[in-house]
Amino acid sequence: MRNDLLKHFAMAACLFGCAAEPVCAQNLQKGTYGYLYCHMSDMGEYTAYALSRDGLNYHDLNDGKAVIDPEQTSLIEGGSRDAYVCRKSDSGKGYLMVTTDMCNRKSRTWFNYGINLLKSDDLIHWTSTTFDFRKGASIFCDPESPDVVADWSKINRVWAPQIFWDPDYVWPDGDKGGYFIYYSIWSSNEGDAYDRMVYSYADKSFTKLTKPRVLFDWGYATIDADINLLESDGKYHMLIKKEGGHPGIFHTKADKLTGPWPEPDEKDFVNFEGKKKCEGSSAFQIVGEEGWRVAYIQYSDRPKHYRICKADKYLSNFHDPVDIKGVTGPQHGSFMRLTKKEYKRLEKHFNKKK
Repeated sequence: MRNDLLKHFAMAACLFGCAAEPVCAQNLQKGTYGYLYCHMSDMGEYTAYALSRDGLNYHDLNDGKAVIDPEQTSLIEGGSRDAYVCRKSDSGKGYLMVTTDMCNRKSRTWFNYGINLLKSDDLIHWTSTTFDFRKGASIFCDPESPDVVADWSKINRVWAPQIFWDPDYVWPDGDKGGYFIYYSIWSSNEGDAYDRMVYSYADKSFTKLTKPRVLFDWGYATIDADINLLESDGKYHMLIKKEGGHPGIFHTKADKLTGPWPEPDEKDFVNFEGKKKCEGSSAFQIVGEEGWRVAYIQYSDRPKHYRICKADKYLSNFHDPVDIKGVTGPQHGSFMRLTKKEYKRLEKHFNKKK
């Protein structure tokens, strides 16, 4: 009983940013002043920012233009998609981002070859390490580990990475703590029939990456996973786009970050969009609310709709969708709480001429 209470307290402290140091597997949360929506722009394959005080009504920074030059940070194709941002959890100082390195406007295909790991001290100036998976074992810090594909040079999709801090991961040198990077890969050139969810670990410098391992394989394509550790039941909850069976954004949960992750309940999904296609989900909590908000892109309509719906404290029972307000070209992205100092700094830097 005592251990359960300690676990519950530690999780609550980590979720709401009350602990001096992160003590559980969860990205560090901090700030109650506002929210940053960090996203791929539908106006171009670059990362854009928008700010909000209430988590629902936003305004663009930099007029919706790029806040990071993709030619400098996405060294394979010069395009940046699916931005995911979070705080640096091992030290509590600084910020991290991962993006899909891809530029459909140049390649005219939906294939790509790698991802980018970025870090920053201020959310304004970023450095990046690009991982081109075609180069094979040499790009990973554990080149002797087993491979999930037979020939890395034939890989043709590495999509939508996200970050989750895991304080219990142990590196070969005994150092403890790593960033769980989860994403999907596909090697159709080798006969793979669909995208599979995999994971790697990045070190605290956010410049080294382990070889991917399969997170789960349900026998059909799955992309755009989003994982959160919930205080309501102490379990890891995932939103995931299924492209097999009944397609759509579904919910599943696991006792451990690495699984096993069971197939979702066919009834536990974003069901109010009917047969319209949805993807790119991102769950976040508004300060003071017990439940969750789930953002996603509905891309069957023209124009597309980037929506935020409600979910209960178990990240289920999706309802009441509304279109995001005040954002130019909203697309697949992520949300992070901000302090007043951070909010004002971003506003001053990117909207200084207004």
